Amino acid sequence: MRLSASGVHILTSDRVSLDQQFPALVLAAGRASRMGRAKQLLVMPGRGTLLDNAIAQAGLLSGQVRVVVGSGYPLVRYRCRRQPAGWIYHPGWSQGLSQSLIAGIRALGPRALGVFVLLGDQPLLDPRGLAELARCARAQPGVAWAANYGARVGVPAWVPRALWGEVAALTGDAGAGVVLNRAGARPIDLQGVQQDVDTPQDWLSVKQRLAEQS
Repeated sequence: MRLSASGVHILTSDRVSLDQQFPALVLAAGRASRMGRAKQLLVMPGRGTLLDNAIAQAGLLSGQVRVVVGSGYPLVRYRCRRQPAGWIYHPGWSQGLSQSLIAGIRALGPRALGVFVLLGDQPLLDPRGLAELARCARAQPGVAWAANYGARVGVPAWVPRALWGEVAALTGDAGAGVVLNRAGARPIDLQGVQQDVDTPQDWLSVKQRLAEQS
């Protein structure tokens, strides 16, 4: 066991114990009405589905990745090549993003010092920024860390356990960003956060960017 910079005891006996304290949630329960089909199953050349890619991104933060699913389940799960540590089916997914986040947090174990929160539709996140987020959270797990969006912060983010009560009070489509901004989360520069996939036009733009990178 070691003591973090914030005075929190962190287990170091093995990777599994450590990752139980630093779990990650991928939120992928929505219907994607603006896309017109299940965007979790969109295929990224060489990376599997959009959700496969999101699970891989979360894996850069933690070995304990859980995915919150709802609309399209169980097809979404069975089309996924990359399997997380656990799937969390949220039957109330239509109640908005906030309820999916709350359902995910409630499924975490008592050892968690907080949780990394990611969306399932930000395929262009820079791995170096994710690595910095992981490093900062592990060094100071009692501090909120979040991606820098300029005038605000948002996910991907580390939400310390002390803020979970505020998360539990969210409603509708309010996400972790509401709590993180109110708490003065420290920003992490993370390229790719501005490019999510909500519409067919977004998806076309992402595919063009991927083609340029290959």
